Amino acid sequence: MNGIHDMGGMHGFGPVRAEDDEPVFHQAWEARLFAVRHALGAWGRWNIDSSRHARELIPPADYLRMSYYERWLAGLLTQLVEVGLVTHEELSSGRPAAGAEKATPPLHADGLERLLAGSPSTRDVALDPIYVVGDRVRARNIHPTGHTRLPRYARGKAGCVVRDHGVHVFPDTNAHGQGEQPQRLYGIRFEATELWGEAASSREAVYLDLWESYLVRA
Repeated sequence: MNGIHDMGGMHGFGPVRAEDDEPVFHQAWEARLFAVRHALGAWGRWNIDSSRHARELIPPADYLRMSYYERWLAGLLTQLVEVGLVTHEELSSGRPAAGAEKATPPLHADGLERLLAGSPSTRDVALDPIYVVGDRVRARNIHPTGHTRLPRYARGKAGCVVRDHGVHVFPDTNAHGQGEQPQRLYGIRFEATELWGEAASSREAVYLDLWESYLVRA
């Protein structure tokens, strides 16, 4: 979907300032949220793509004022209500509703390492590639209302296939409970001048991993 989260190529936000010796977590609550978020993920009620989409739904003004982990929290609260683990009223009060069934979390210590390792998105499905390394392709100029991994700045732009990553879960459907619908995933090189115009350096390029249905032959 088009939204403030898709900030690539936008102007007016100032320079990106790198933080020397940046810590993994700036505050203790961020570490706790990281742990809680992964522990709740053990329920299997959502996937990485639906989690990303939940953060995309944050209103633009809130998104811009929030820190990275504040966005994580906002998306997580949205998902908890969507899947029925809590209600809006319970979130507001901080207490379980009277008579609410107590659910036992599925995560145990012996499953923690596997949970943190994550689940691979590759799938062993026999799908012949439409494109091969060296092919010229163009990213489709699409504007879906749901989740997509095709950034706006690359839509309609031409590039070259540099790698075939094999078959992966398609995020656009997986985010909305429409099935994994796996597709081939390609590494595409876009020249900076193709993306940003003549003001960009002719020596620079951007590499994007794009699913097959995002592409057409150039």
